[in-house]
Amino acid sequence: MKRKIVDFRSNARLARQLWGETSRGARRALRELTVTHALSIAAGDLQLLDGRWYVTHAGLLRLSQRKRCLGIQTSLQKELSDPSANRWVFRATVFKSSGSKGFVGYGDADPSNVSSLVQGAELRVAETRAVNRALRKAYGIGLCSVEELGAFSRPSRPSPASSGSNGHNSSNGSGNGQPRLRDQLCLLIRQYNLDANLVKSYAADFCGTETLSGASRELVESFINHLSAAARANRDALVCKLNSYAQPVEARS
Repeated sequence: MKRKIVDFRSNARLARQLWGETSRGARRALRELTVTHALSIAAGDLQLLDGRWYVTHAGLLRLSQRKRCLGIQTSLQKELSDPSANRWVFRATVFKSSGSKGFVGYGDADPSNVSSLVQGAELRVAETRAVNRALRKAYGIGLCSVEELGAFSRPSRPSPASSGSNGHNSSNGSGNGQPRLRDQLCLLIRQYNLDANLVKSYAADFCGTETLSGASRELVESFINHLSAAARANRDALVCKLNSYAQPVEARS
């Protein structure tokens, strides 16, 4: 199956639908990202936060597949990590081809440099950051990735915590006045009349985990943004994509 060519005009149109009018600089950067790297907003490769473009982990992985990346190797840096403080450091090496010496990236995470929404998943965040940095080096992506941010930028200000709150958020909770991710996903499923089980399978594949519950909040949020953009752009195409995750029914004798 041929890969659909990413068109700048489609990217720009979807960007306006999702984030409104963008600056001239942002449009120029989007054109460069589209033409040079074939990054797609509909596929969830890019996010616009506070007027700046950020590449996503899923987008970097798709780029590496298109470029026929030979492999990615990660290793925990035990001498730099401190499990008692939940501080983790990973080293990732991307091998573009059999003759490649490798492009190295390091990623660190601890409670002080991750969003409160993903505290408790610092080990996974650190590995993802290392992989992202190595991939950005390997393929010349000058953008920071969403997963490397300490916290997500949001268009609205957080609301004060309720008096009954204990100050802790679950992985799917909402401590800043935003709807829970589970609620956002259910709303999308109802809004576009999608098959919930197929969406869960697609989400797990998108996040690179066996189940959706095993994915970090950052990846789940990235998937929800991707699903929303894809449904708006072409629901029929999204349904076809979801149907590819349906389990084949065995014929009865």
